[in-house]
Amino acid sequence: MALALFDLDNTLLAGDSDYSWGQFLVSLGAVDAEAYKKANQQFYEDYKEGKLDIHEFARFAFKPLAENSLEQLKAWRQQYVEEIIRPMMTVKGQDKIIWHKQRGDEIVIITATNSFITQPIAEAFGVEHLIATEPTRDNGQFIADIAGVPCFQDGKVKRLHTWLNAQPDLTLNGSWFYSDSHNDLPLLELVDHPVAVDPDQQLHLAATEKGWAMTSFRD
Repeated sequence: MALALFDLDNTLLAGDSDYSWGQFLVSLGAVDAEAYKKANQQFYEDYKEGKLDIHEFARFAFKPLAENSLEQLKAWRQQYVEEIIRPMMTVKGQDKIIWHKQRGDEIVIITATNSFITQPIAEAFGVEHLIATEPTRDNGQFIADIAGVPCFQDGKVKRLHTWLNAQPDLTLNGSWFYSDSHNDLPLLELVDHPVAVDPDQQLHLAATEKGWAMTSFRD
């Protein structure tokens, strides 16, 4: 059994679930449209350029989670997954998950996007294991801050090692990781089979230099 790790945004999904959640909240009128849309776009550009302050972004992105009831958030999330996420789910990404399952590999989605948004997305892909950035909670209520290590850049490596410590039958021997982003270079360099999926410019350059496999999950 080998470990098959998948990034979520712009890898398994033909889009970014974090950015799209923010745009979805704008469309609902759940946040101040002009200010939120402008900030959401700037954080997304910072992410693509590799200069995102993940804690600053979390305080912004988790604010709607902290300001609304869990019942309301779950209702919005269900609508969001059905209307926004399902059309983003790549067929080739789903096929690759099935291929790894047929090999007997253990599948994990590992993503910087928070677990509240991504848990039902992982379930939609038929993936049991999810490693994601965790929002802080107090008596079940979200707080606009990150709990523990954010699952971002080298934080993905730290979070993966923590998860592996609780999985006695799993190691990184023969491991795979599929990602689109140069932000994931620390984890791509760790696995035995790094795969650049529809890579951004910086990852494309790194993958070419290192001789990594490259593929596309887009139709």
